[in-house]
Amino acid sequence: MFRGHSHRSIDPKGRLMLPPDFREILDAGGSGGKLVLTKYDGCVVGYSLSEWNQVQAKFTQIKNPSRQIRNFMRVFIGGSEILELDRQGRVLIPQSLRTYARLDKEVILVGVGIKFEIWNREAFEEIEAQDFDDVADAIAATGVEVGF
Repeated sequence: MFRGHSHRSIDPKGRLMLPPDFREILDAGGSGGKLVLTKYDGCVVGYSLSEWNQVQAKFTQIKNPSRQIRNFMRVFIGGSEILELDRQGRVLIPQSLRTYARLDKEVILVGVGIKFEIWNREAFEEIEAQDFDDVADAIAATGVEVGF
């Protein structure tokens, strides 16, 4: 599982060096250094190829998806890219994804379980500055207990 966050830089060619523990997770997933990047929620989201295949398969199980779901699939699945890490552990983030998430030189990489997210630094700092006091009840309502 991806977890933690780190401040990173994207080089002038659009490459991002993934942390060693993220690279290990990608290798352990049997994806051969391949990963999938797509856009979601204002950031770029990364999955191991094997995890992505499972996520994508869940969408094929939706019977008669609404227009809203079909449009989401067009953006989420249609906007995805299968990529490969280079020998230095870098991934070239396609320009379309960098533009979508407003990724420039300084980014924050966040591990979120089965996926990781690449955020514009300022956008992520806005999220961190939010008051999450009322979230405990919403989380408890899902049945997840996190020890609050």
